[in-house]
Amino acid sequence: MITVDFHKLDLQPGHKILDIGCGTGRHTCAAYGLKGVMAVGADIDFEDLCETRRRLRLHDQLGEHGGGLWSVTAADISCLPFKDHAFDLVVCSEVLEHIANETSPVQEIIRVLKPGKNLVVSVPRYGPEYICWLLSEEYHTASNGHVRIYSSDEITATLEKAGVQKWASHFAHSLHSPYWWLKCLVGPSRQDSVPVNLYHRFLTWDMMQKPLFTRVLDKLLNPLIGKSVVLYFKK
Repeated sequence: MITVDFHKLDLQPGHKILDIGCGTGRHTCAAYGLKGVMAVGADIDFEDLCETRRRLRLHDQLGEHGGGLWSVTAADISCLPFKDHAFDLVVCSEVLEHIANETSPVQEIIRVLKPGKNLVVSVPRYGPEYICWLLSEEYHTASNGHVRIYSSDEITATLEKAGVQKWASHFAHSLHSPYWWLKCLVGPSRQDSVPVNLYHRFLTWDMMQKPLFTRVLDKLLNPLIGKSVVLYFKK
């Protein structure tokens, strides 16, 4: 499930891309597919980093990459182990909503970005996320859960105050919103819900097969119920 539209970005061979809070590496692997770039996945969770490394090695074995380099590293977003102005692109997807104090993370992701280069941040969209919070207290009180709901204006103001300027935005993953509403309705930790499990199978099939019908449907519904808001900034 790729949230960032890399085609919007002027990425060239030799550019260094940081995917901070990379999780299991979806955007790190997507970046590695670009021609001649250096893709760096960073996360505080060791098991997620191991999965990211496994997936990148699989891309190497299958030859599904752009001929560049990759690296994974353990890192705390509040204190990144990189020099100032180290990256040509920083991706921070679905991370900031998990962090109680956003000040240091925001400063750090901008610090390591080169002047004139792009930062892409995505967070859950206010409306769909608010419905999840209404349907389930467990959804946002669970360990490592979401601690806040951002509006687009709020997250934009926070980042622009720290030294970047927004130049584009879009919504993504509309087909995922009903899945999370259904999951919250029956209980986020419940594993035996037939409707939830069937919907999950549908989403997995959709991501693997990418049929035209669901791609068109997702695009049409994104302005209405897109699960994520994706914001593009320039330093």
